[in-house]
Amino acid sequence: MVRRERGALASVVFTVLFAQVLLYPGAADVVASFGATDTETASRWFLAAEFGAFVAFAGVWGVASDRAGRRVPFIVAGALAGSVGYAALALLDASFGVVLALRVAQGAVTIGAFSLAMTMLMDLSDEHGKDMGAAGIAIGGGTALGAPVGGQLAELHPRAPLAAGAVVLAVAGVVSLRVTDRAPSGHGESLRDGFRALTDRPALGVPFAFGFIDRFTAGFFALVGTLYFRQVYGLSAGEVGLTLGLFFAPFALLQYPFGRLSDRIGRTIPIAAGSATYGIAVLGVGLAPALWVAQGGMVVVGVLGALMAPATMALVTDIAGEDERGVSMAGFNVAGSLGFLAGIVGGGWVAEQYDFTTAFVLAGGAEFLLAALALPALLRLDPRT
Repeated sequence: MVRRERGALASVVFTVLFAQVLLYPGAADVVASFGATDTETASRWFLAAEFGAFVAFAGVWGVASDRAGRRVPFIVAGALAGSVGYAALALLDASFGVVLALRVAQGAVTIGAFSLAMTMLMDLSDEHGKDMGAAGIAIGGGTALGAPVGGQLAELHPRAPLAAGAVVLAVAGVVSLRVTDRAPSGHGESLRDGFRALTDRPALGVPFAFGFIDRFTAGFFALVGTLYFRQVYGLSAGEVGLTLGLFFAPFALLQYPFGRLSDRIGRTIPIAAGSATYGIAVLGVGLAPALWVAQGGMVVVGVLGALMAPATMALVTDIAGEDERGVSMAGFNVAGSLGFLAGIVGGGWVAEQYDFTTAFVLAGGAEFLLAALALPALLRLDPRT
């Protein structure tokens, strides 16, 4: 039963990320279909709008779920509403400002399905590394498959990825109905009191910091990586999708075994080992002298990300109180979404104002600096404080 539910919940996480990443390789073509002329800037804001909504609404969904003592109804509502949002975007004929507003609304509901499916994996068993490894392989699998599939769909029609996203989110909403709701009993705290759980457990700041680093890379490669491989190496949307898959495939496939490893040896070693070299690997992709070297670097970054990610998410579960898991995982996803936003907006701005080399140097340096600052706190951490 637990194994089946673990698979069902992981499929929901997978579907949300798959629908999201479908848009990345052909983002410039999508915004052009809405009449945008500066497609690089427009695609950056089109992607960032969703993550801005993730940041604003993840905590609301988490606190509401903790208070209600239920997860499944919120996941179903978020997935189905997200499906409607994708479908509306696929069919919309309006100004780009209206498109961005709808994109925000779509992100506000989709994050509920994503974050609470991950929270239900936290509720599932005491093997937190295994459960978060399932979440990680779903995240990595969704992004790994979303990039190449989205690239191929974009070559058929610019808005085909949006239509596909609507379909798969609707399926996720239906799948969620088959999962047993294992949330702890709800409590009557106010929304403000619910958020106070985050400040009452300052140790959560450690996995949040590493979650930011992890998603920063994904955001950076989602936009800057796409532009880099298209403009520097002349790859098509489909070829870019396959190249991004070189990062996302090992990132997906290795998360479950690495998550189980963290159950045996602890969280510190996988997180510390991965973070120590992560920024250097990112920098290596941007400084590569040839396409095949850059593509090899993408594989290395994916492996290091897979080593860190499930241990980081499991650390959230180790630290959070049983009745605070919704808001704690929401906080982790907010940190991750901020990282993704920084990767998209910051990386895109630097690449636009300067060049790709500068963008990769700053991204790799930022990764290294953040990891160096967070590592001492990780080594001192008692997960139960």
